[in-house]
Order: sequence, then structure tokens, then C-alpha cells
Amino acid sequence: MEPSVPLLAVVLGLVTASLARPTAIQCWFVEDAGRGGLAQRPAALLLRPGPQGPPPRPDLDPKLYLHVEDPTGTLQAAFRRYPRNTPDPHCEISHFVPFPASVSWIRGLTPEQSCPRTLDGAWLSVSMSNSVFSLSILLQPQPEPQQKPVPITKATVVLTVLTHTPALRVQLGQDAILDLSFSYMPPTLEAATSLPPGPPPFGLEWRRQHRGDGHLLLAATPGLGGQVPAAQEGAVAFAAWDDDELWGPWTGNGTLWLPAVQPSQEGTYLAIVHLPFLQGQVTLELSMHKPPKVSLMPAPLVWAAPGEASPELICLVSHFYPSEGLEVEWELRGGPGGGSQKAEGQEWLSSLRHHSDGSISLSAHLRPPPATTEQHGARYACRVRHPSLQASRRSAEVTLQVAGLSGPSVEDGVGLFLSAFLILGLTKALGWVAAYLTMGKDSEKKTQ
Repeated sequence: MEPSVPLLAVVLGLVTASLARPTAIQCWFVEDAGRGGLAQRPAALLLRPGPQGPPPRPDLDPKLYLHVEDPTGTLQAAFRRYPRNTPDPHCEISHFVPFPASVSWIRGLTPEQSCPRTLDGAWLSVSMSNSVFSLSILLQPQPEPQQKPVPITKATVVLTVLTHTPALRVQLGQDAILDLSFSYMPPTLEAATSLPPGPPPFGLEWRRQHRGDGHLLLAATPGLGGQVPAAQEGAVAFAAWDDDELWGPWTGNGTLWLPAVQPSQEGTYLAIVHLPFLQGQVTLELSMHKPPKVSLMPAPLVWAAPGEASPELICLVSHFYPSEGLEVEWELRGGPGGGSQKAEGQEWLSSLRHHSDGSISLSAHLRPPPATTEQHGARYACRVRHPSLQASRRSAEVTLQVAGLSGPSVEDGVGLFLSAFLILGLTKALGWVAAYLTMGKDSEKKTQ
């Protein structure tokens, strides 16, 4: 029996998604070279070995050719959402040393300052980032590489910190939601059983770096208690574990919500997840935009006499953000040459006007050359480009009327009729008043 069309589509979709995911990520291993310098060596993370096993990589140090085992599945899930034809993320690997919490409000995570023996051994920190996600993972590699079938080192993911909004762009004045999730699996059964059953307490820290000024925005310590610094700017974090397995793995949420964002909140955000002697962090970029409103004055008609300068045109570009990237162009449509052409005349821009909501306005001015009879009926257009409009643009138009070249319109006729009617009525009324006054004087004379 042949498979049905829907079933075939599902199978093809799964195959396509599988092919879209990278099987290995090329990285750089970064280490201290002494005297303040850094040295780099090529490395690779093998995510899926394939049916034939790990492919040989004789160009790599076997200790830097890492077969990644992901017990929580967070890393694999991130790559399952990977769009086709997207370049591999930038990847860096470095040594990591477990250390006690250094910030006062999370010192309760490590009441003992000495690292437990369950965390002994080598540790590696991996950071990956591109336009799709930004993540960091802590790996615990095996002490020595395996030699068969190819020289490669197995490494287990212990902590993953992940965001799917590495470069968030929101409209000015709206809420911003900075995604953050994390997962943790104790490196050994001994490490898991050395703690009370259930997900461990953790610390969550959100910081912002803006124009050289960095400060703590929000701190949380679910399951730990104690005093934490007050949240700034109305920030709220959904800080909690998503499950309550006894011995792991566990996944958690640390998403940040910022209400009605303003330009001062743009910048680089740093999200840090603290566990006892372990931590992972990712960076996110928050930017804002607001599309401009465009209007043209005078409108909808501008009058000029032949040979005389047309009135100055003012294009109001209001309530946009940011100020960078704004372009204003003037066009003349339907002039002597027909079609559209760049409008001639003197152009200038006003200074920027800043509003209380952080948006910006300015006015673009055009003083056209003297009007000609051939320009009668032509249209002046103000065209505005801005990054918030993406590929589109906004515009406003006015029509040029040259005096003496256009007959009266219907509106003009109606206006003349009403004017004549009013004048006639006024004339009759004045005549009646004069006649009444004359009759009154005659009556007085007869009485006398």
C-alpha cells in the first residue's frame, strides 16, 4: 500500500529539518598565550555522528574534537529550529574553572567556599551566537580521548543558557520580552545525590550595558531566599524551574519583560544564570524603532503666478526613531519633461525636535524655482526613507496651480453663485430699509 500524501509530507518535512541541522560546529579554542595575549586553535563540536560514526578529523587535536552528549536535549532542540541556509554560529571554546559566587546576594548558593570534589576535573565553556540564537554551555570532557573508531573526546553538557532573541528590535513605547531559558544536569550521580532531591536553587542576573554605562537591572534567587536588589525600570523576570524531577535533568525560564521601553533602554543585555560553583551567560542586543508620519504644507494646492517663485514647501516628518538613517527626497511629477524627476530648488532641514516619548521630529524645506506655465498641474512630492520602514517609503504630495491657466471649477461656480445670491439679498434688504425710512419721514411731515 502506498503512503498517503499527508504522511509523505510529514516524512519529507522531518527529513528536510534533519538535513537543515548542522552535524558539526566549527569552533576556535581560545587560551591565554601569556603577556596579555591570546592564542587560538581550531576545534569542533560533533552534534550528530551519523550512521557511519564520527568522521575523522586529523587536522584537530583529539582533545579539541568533542563528541557532545546532551542529556537535557536543550542544545539539540536549539538546532532543530535552525533555518535552512543559515550560516553556522560563531563558536568559541575556553577553559572554565568552577568558583564560588562572588556577588553578595547569591552567596547563599555556595556557603562553603571550597569547590566540592564532585566538580573535579576539566571543564570547558562554549559560547555560540548568530542571528538565530545565542547560547553558552558548560562541558565536562572525558579525561582522555578515545582512539577508535577515530580519535575524539566525549564531553557531556552540564549547563546550557539559551536565548532565541539575540538581537531584539521593538517599536518605541511597546513592551520588550527578552527570551531566556536554561537547563542543568548534574555531571555525576554522586553530584546529584549530594544535594536535596529536586531542582537546585539558582540565581538570575540581568544587566544592561548602554553607552559605556553598565548596571544591574534585575536579580532573583528562586529557592534561595534572602534579600536581593530591587528591580529597576519596572523589569519583571519569569524566574523558575519548569519541572521538579528528583535527580534531573531540569529546565528553567528566566525571560525578562520590560514595559513601554524608551531609547535609554537600548543596548547590550547580559543574562547570567548562577548555580553552585557554576555559571553561564549570554548577551542580547535591544534596539528600538518607530516609523515616521509624513505630511506636506501647504496642501492640497499651492498657487503661483508665472515667473514668480512658488511658496515654500514644508514636509513635516514627525514622531520617528532613531534619528540615524532618515532620508528626505523631493520629486516633481508631471512637469515639462513628464514622468518623475528630482525637484529643483533650495533644500534644507530643520534641527531635530525631541518628544517626551523619545521620538523625534523635523521639517524638510524646499524653495522651488519660479513657476512656468508648463508646470501647471504638476505635483511636488516629499519622499521619506527610514530604517523602520524597511524596503518601503512614505510620501506626501501637493499639486501646483499656475494662476490664470485654470478655468473655474464646480466649487468656484458654486461659490460665485452663493456670493451673488448674498449680494442680491443684501441689496434688496438695504432697499427695503431705505424705503421704510423714507415712508416714516413723509408720515411725520403730513402729521405736522
